[in-house]
Amino acid sequence: MTPFVGSAFGGNTNIIVLSPSVGDKKFTFGGSLSFLSDGLLGLEAEVAHTPHFFESSRGGLVLQSRVSTVSGSLIAAMPIAITGYSLRPYLVGGVGLLHASSHGLIDLNSFDSDLLALNLGGGAIGFITNKTGVRFELRNIRNLSPDDSTATTSGRSTRLSFWRASVGIVLRY
Repeated sequence: MTPFVGSAFGGNTNIIVLSPSVGDKKFTFGGSLSFLSDGLLGLEAEVAHTPHFFESSRGGLVLQSRVSTVSGSLIAAMPIAITGYSLRPYLVGGVGLLHASSHGLIDLNSFDSDLLALNLGGGAIGFITNKTGVRFELRNIRNLSPDDSTATTSGRSTRLSFWRASVGIVLRY
């Protein structure tokens, strides 16, 4: 189990939100349950939440917004036979659901969308004690499915992507 905190940044979207803040750094938090063998492969289920994703600290027309993700992923880690019990690098990738919502002063600025999403990233896990460790990670999250009900700047399918850097406490059972 790994509760984590971090920052969502580098956002890119064609959703009309009338706010210059999509690329700004935003606080994010979540947790994951992972099974990682001593060998190469593992599995992960993860939930993350980024409040105020489309809002700007400088004001704007977005009153409330958030992005949440739920995903299942495959982990490919350096085997313990190679790393010993030191820092263990890994790659992670999977699919899940991305929920994005925004409520603004005008209807054009309001939407509530569930999108199929892809996440790809990597990081490292290191254990401090036999049961407690630290995880550092960088992931890119992007939608795979369109949402034709959400207004976009291009009139095309919805596009939303962002990076997430996080650090978590690993609790091993």
